[in-house]
Amino acid sequence: MNKTLISLVIASAFTLTACKEGLSTSGNNALTPVVAKEDAVASVNGQYISKSSLEALEKEISQRSRGQSFPKEKLLDELIQRELLVQDATKKQLDQTPEFNEQLATIKQSLLSQASVQNYLKKNEVTDADLRSEYDSKMVAAGEEYKARHILVKSEDEAKAIIEDLKKGADFVELAKKKSTGPSGPKGGDLGWFSPASMVPEFSESVVALEDNKFTTEAVKTQFGYHIILREGSRAKTPPSFDSVKEKIRPALQREKVQSFLTGLRDQAKVEILLEKAAPVVSPAPEAALAIPTAQNAVAKTTEATTAVKNKALEITSGVTDAATDVVAKTAEKATDVVKEVVTK
Repeated sequence: MNKTLISLVIASAFTLTACKEGLSTSGNNALTPVVAKEDAVASVNGQYISKSSLEALEKEISQRSRGQSFPKEKLLDELIQRELLVQDATKKQLDQTPEFNEQLATIKQSLLSQASVQNYLKKNEVTDADLRSEYDSKMVAAGEEYKARHILVKSEDEAKAIIEDLKKGADFVELAKKKSTGPSGPKGGDLGWFSPASMVPEFSESVVALEDNKFTTEAVKTQFGYHIILREGSRAKTPPSFDSVKEKIRPALQREKVQSFLTGLRDQAKVEILLEKAAPVVSPAPEAALAIPTAQNAVAKTTEATTAVKNKALEITSGVTDAATDVVAKTAEKATDVVKEVVTK
């Protein structure tokens, strides 16, 4: 199985469920799925793996890999490996250790918190009316946009000379091609349509103040130099259609609903903070810091050097250890994934 598939399989374990499967207790803490033979795709030491588990894994992998598909045999092989690990862990009573129960409790809390949010959103859906109201308040008032040209030069004197030429009837486009140092110069200074917010304030304010087909009679100074601006047109900015953006608005409204839900829960709950407040850090007076003896400074520097060597050694050791423990880590992840799968059932 290639690395891409393995990573996707591990990630998908959070969402696997055994729909149509019952549960029976086996051992003190384990929950064993009950699968009929006709609903199974494989048997591992008498324990059936359900069709629904394979279908759920296949669907999840496809979603996470953006439509990429993997052979069913590879996915089934992963489920078989996972079942073997579960059986081995159960045989060794690893599901009865304090560490396992602590992790299981953490996973259960996470799943229950997600379930609570999902249940709330299901009963308090974001309606089309909510989306329309948000759209109207944020999108309709889109403001104006402008079409302009400009001639950018380095000095105010150059700008004044160009303005005088324009007053005498010189062609703005031709002057921009000859005089402008900006990237739009070869195009006659054409900036196209833009919103005021997309330009530096000094430039935008001058454009807004102009009338259509008028140019600035004084140079406009910005961080880029001196501009002579010709406003060629203005129009109301057309917002995107409601249908094209409503699904982009939905997540933000869902977050607002969830935040309101959480605030309500907190307001109704009796919460007591037991965590001790951290003691304030008192910085030494400058005089005290300067008064550290020379010998103490030497010790401090020696300690820093020693710490640096230790850190470097740990860094090197970590690199070697990471490679050695990678296989163990992945095996542990798979085992944990199985627990998550069982909890969700």
